[in-house]
Formats: sequence, structure tokens, C-alpha cells
Amino acid sequence: MTAPILELRNLDVFYGPIQALKKVSMHIEEGETVSLIGANGAGKSTLLMSIFGQPRAASGQIVYRGTDITRKSSHYIASNGIAQSPEGRRVFPDMSVEENLMMGTIPIGDKFASEDMQRMFELFPRLKERRNQRAMTMSGGEQQMLAIARALMSRPKLLLLDEPSLGLAPIVVKQIFSTLRELAKTGMTIFLVEQNANHALKLSDRAYVMVNGEIRMTGTGQELLVNEEVRNAYLGGH
Repeated sequence: MTAPILELRNLDVFYGPIQALKKVSMHIEEGETVSLIGANGAGKSTLLMSIFGQPRAASGQIVYRGTDITRKSSHYIASNGIAQSPEGRRVFPDMSVEENLMMGTIPIGDKFASEDMQRMFELFPRLKERRNQRAMTMSGGEQQMLAIARALMSRPKLLLLDEPSLGLAPIVVKQIFSTLRELAKTGMTIFLVEQNANHALKLSDRAYVMVNGEIRMTGTGQELLVNEEVRNAYLGGH
């Protein structure tokens, strides 16, 4: 059996004296879509950021493709095939869509830039329409598409997505998740942190539920969709 593409082992993370993550263990297999759901403030984004060492884990291990990356630099991690689309999008506001996409090639160089940019325009037709437009003038949904596309420009083996639906209109959320489904079909490995549990679980092969910095439950996306405790806490009950 092959090793997981990513494995977290008993991860402890602190912000000063406050413990944000407590003995978190989880894994992601190559080609899987795995989501992490939980309430606002549960520690989901902290977990995602800790994979890049910001914040650095106090104890435990982060193992990526068999290598311990717990103490590696963010640059090392990015150049070895992990890309992140951060919460709040964080596009470069004064740069055009094309310039933002080119920033995504920094970890691997621009050898495939032209080919990959065309692929992004196929995935996100709206970006092609806006290719010369400054990012700050685009809608929140368009900026989210740009943030995901920029992450994909580094040809990642593992794509980390932090709250891609946050603050977006329902119709745009559907578009984003439809695109993520297309990416998953290509074999892309996706780790999704998301407050919209309904969309996340429907997309995911497996999922974890985080409460107060701890993993409290895990199962397939379908198992958690029908789990009564999950439905009451995160899906509004039915």
C-alpha cells in the first residue's frame, strides 16, 4: 500500500499561550478530495496554514510524500508541489489577471506558463474575459476564481483551499464547486477547508469534523452528510 500524499501526526499548534490545534492526526491519499468542516474559529484555517509552517507546529509531524516537512520553509513546501488558495482570496489588487496568474508560476518557473494559462481560461472562462483587468476591479467571485487559478499555475500535486465559498453569492458558490468537481475528476488531490458543509461533503471522498482544535469525527462525505450530529450542527438539521 502506498503512503498517503499528506499525513499529519499528533499536531499541536499554539498562538502564544493559546493552543489552537490539539493532537491533530489525519491523512490524504493521492487523488482524493478531503474536506475539513467545523464552526468558525474551530481551527480549520490554522491547520491549513500550519502545513506551510505559518504558524509552525509546536509538536507532531507533517509528512508529505514520505518526507517530514514540519520544519521546512514555505518556499521549499511550495516548490515541492503544495499550493494554497488562502482565505480571503488575497489576489494582487493592482496586477492584471494575467499578472496574478504569472505570480503562481514562481515556485516552478514559467516554462509551462502559456500552456497553463490557456488551461485556466478553459476552467474559468470569466478570467479570460478579464485577462487584462486589474484584480481589484473584479467581483468577489471572480477574485476567488483567480486565487484558485493562481494556485493551479504551480502545477501542484496537492491543492489546499481555504474557505473558497466565503462571502460569495449562492450561484457563484455553485460555479466554484462545479469547477472543483472537474478538477477532482482529473485526479487532482484536494484538501478543502470549508464552512459550507453541504457543498464540501457532497464534493469530498472523505471528511473530518473539527471542534475546538480537535478532530472529533471522520467518515466518507456521504456518511457525514446523513450523520444526525453533523446535520444538526452544520447542515441546519432536517
